[in-house]
Amino acid sequence: MSEGVITMAYLVSGVFFVLSLGGLSKQETARKGNMYGILGMTLAILATFLSGNVDNFKLLIPLMLGGAIIGAVLAKRVEMTSMPELVAILHSFVGLAAVLVGVVSFIDPRDIELTGTNKLIHEIEILLGVFIGGVTFTGSVVAFGKLRGSLSGKPMLLPGRHLLNLGMLGASIWLGAQFIDQGHDQALISLLIVMGISFVLGIHLIVAIGGADMPVVVSMLNSYSGWAAAAAGFMLKNDLLIITGALVGSSGAILSYIMCKAMNRSLANVIFGGFGTAGGSAATASEIEGSITETSAEEVAEELKEAKEVMIVPGYGMAVAQAQHVVKDITETLRGKDVNVRFAIHPVAGRLPGHMNVLLAEANVPYDIVFEMDEINDDLPDVDVLLVVGANDIVNPSALEDSSSPIAGMPVIEAWNAKSVVALKRSMAAGYSGVENPLYFKDNTNMLFGDAKDTLSAVFSKLS
Repeated sequence: MSEGVITMAYLVSGVFFVLSLGGLSKQETARKGNMYGILGMTLAILATFLSGNVDNFKLLIPLMLGGAIIGAVLAKRVEMTSMPELVAILHSFVGLAAVLVGVVSFIDPRDIELTGTNKLIHEIEILLGVFIGGVTFTGSVVAFGKLRGSLSGKPMLLPGRHLLNLGMLGASIWLGAQFIDQGHDQALISLLIVMGISFVLGIHLIVAIGGADMPVVVSMLNSYSGWAAAAAGFMLKNDLLIITGALVGSSGAILSYIMCKAMNRSLANVIFGGFGTAGGSAATASEIEGSITETSAEEVAEELKEAKEVMIVPGYGMAVAQAQHVVKDITETLRGKDVNVRFAIHPVAGRLPGHMNVLLAEANVPYDIVFEMDEINDDLPDVDVLLVVGANDIVNPSALEDSSSPIAGMPVIEAWNAKSVVALKRSMAAGYSGVENPLYFKDNTNMLFGDAKDTLSAVFSKLS
């Protein structure tokens, strides 16, 4: 197949990927967006196979089939609650691939003799691919461990951590300069040292970030994996990989910025490993005015029957309990009784951007009754009953009322403005950020303790 046809196929694939991102931006078009992505990747693989640049099909095809089978099994078996850590570990594979491509491109340049500016550019591509890929690889592994609970969610703050990060970055730049000027054998040693530093830097950046902030970290690592893929594309002279990597890198960076804005945090702190480590002290339960009022499934059902406006705020607790289907059943029952039921979604609810939206879509909750935080806060005073299903930090009034709180300034769903609030929790344990929630102590809040699926099932049985 001619080079012109291959280039055209890659461009068409790139268009499909752009359409995929556009489709994934809305729940209503997400399935179509996924299909565009599948079509684009299928066309890209076929074009690459037919380009004549691929050797050793006997090894490559079994590896691809093995990877496809593993991916299919994981997609089938992994629950939505485990999807964040799956995404994190997949990012690590992209980073590791970029590292390996960089090292191999230097060791075996495939008989390409580059000189002058072309040689300099190629060596910079290798350095960037190895460095960014290394940070992405180990950083994603640490994020995976924190999300899975294998590693502590508390930030590990070493003395002078920012100076350590700066030192490792400076050493990498110095070694990179040496790499460009050295002979092949000496340059390889410098490259491997840069690789080692990037591995350590990736670990150090992410261990300094608290577990509650992992959604933003995962998004940022997604951006890193895109830039690593783009660097690999430059090394391999593959236009499509450059386009795809740039799309992933830029979209991940934009999403990270949006999430940081939603949490009133600095994007720079995510990049430099200081996110979620700001000072401030959380109030304890004994310091909060008011008392806890417990309720029962029967009482909640009666409240819902009498309500005209109901709002549901889902959180990670809903995902853990897999309560989204019973939430949908309650929604359908109430709407059948002419109750206006809506959902309020915080941008960082769950452990992954869009986590709650996906769960609700999985349960076939209508898209038109699912609203983002900015769209719904002004309507809360008119809500008769607001159900908080396993959410903590995203409905915490401390963010707006307590300047000393670790989450101070973070925009939240102002649940306390509703006429009546029912908070579903397993216990009075603090949220993922470790901050006590004064919402539970307010006069208009009742607590319904227990597994969300079980308690909501009991509520549903009283509604039917």
